[in-house]
Amino acid sequence: MRPRERTLRGDASEAPVVTDAYGRAGVDIAAGNEAVERYQKLSAAWSHPDQLDSLGGFGGLFRLPGDSKRALVASTDGVGTKILIAAELQRYDTVGADLVNHCVNDILVVNADPLFFLDYLAVGKLQPAVAAQIVAGVHRACRDNNCALLGGETAEMPGLYAPEHFDLAGTIVGVVQIEDVPRREDVIPGDAIIGLPSVGLHTNGYALARSLIAPDEWKTQFAGLTLGEVLLAEHPSYHAAVRAMQKTARVKSMSHITGGGLLENVPRTLPSNAKAVFEAARWPVPPIFDELCRRGNLSHTERYRALNMGIGYTLVVPLEDAPRAAGATAGARVVGWVEARDQGEPQVVIHPAR
Repeated sequence: MRPRERTLRGDASEAPVVTDAYGRAGVDIAAGNEAVERYQKLSAAWSHPDQLDSLGGFGGLFRLPGDSKRALVASTDGVGTKILIAAELQRYDTVGADLVNHCVNDILVVNADPLFFLDYLAVGKLQPAVAAQIVAGVHRACRDNNCALLGGETAEMPGLYAPEHFDLAGTIVGVVQIEDVPRREDVIPGDAIIGLPSVGLHTNGYALARSLIAPDEWKTQFAGLTLGEVLLAEHPSYHAAVRAMQKTARVKSMSHITGGGLLENVPRTLPSNAKAVFEAARWPVPPIFDELCRRGNLSHTERYRALNMGIGYTLVVPLEDAPRAAGATAGARVVGWVEARDQGEPQVVIHPAR
């Protein structure tokens, strides 16, 4: 039984704490992690000699042919069930930008600059005006990130998709100097963690959000907007903010906070003997997260595993660089620090706000 939808005035204080709300909404994070582990085992027996990393990272690296000092970085992703909200509200101008910005952030984790992008749009029934709005968002975000939109694919598949439904995915390719790829081994206890703010759910957590906020509420006023507008808030690109920060501070590692939240994304960029400690009181949380946590009565662990909870991107810098790093771009804050980790300890600890 999925979590019951509640009105904005509902009270969840007496409800039991939900420990697997995302699973009840139909998304099994543990199964996703297991699938990646299986992919890694399949690929362990052979890899291309110019492949520079293994499966499971934010972006895959491939040595640039004819240039031993640079690597191509590629990533592919989708917008998730956020597109169901866009389709229901007939608001198609943002999801294309969501897609591009998400992919830009993924390859930014390995310090890459975007080169080009290709999109894939699948529809139940092709409506040229709607498709043009979606691709216009892709084009706008490519322009804003100085990334060429080389083309893509539009597929009409009646029977697989309902006439009004669609899916959207894309692939980005960037480039990085191999010596500039962050090394998780450089992270040491005492380093500071900088957080860049999120504006909402970005492109993750929508199965949970849709299970808690019914479509007939999407036009309800909330935090100065409608709930639908809040849920469709555009996933930002952090490229410019990170580059500004790198001019004043040494950035050791970075993480894009997507599916899995802080608890599962930050460990991907830490050495095994280090843990990240966050203090939730150090950053503001957009009201939509408080609303979802209240409606779902989410446990502390669940909310930081299913949602970004106000942090869209993290960077680890030396402690002495932290003030300059946080002051380099609007909204950046010191949100935590790195400590030594004993075997068996979690790699991320989040102290709740009091």
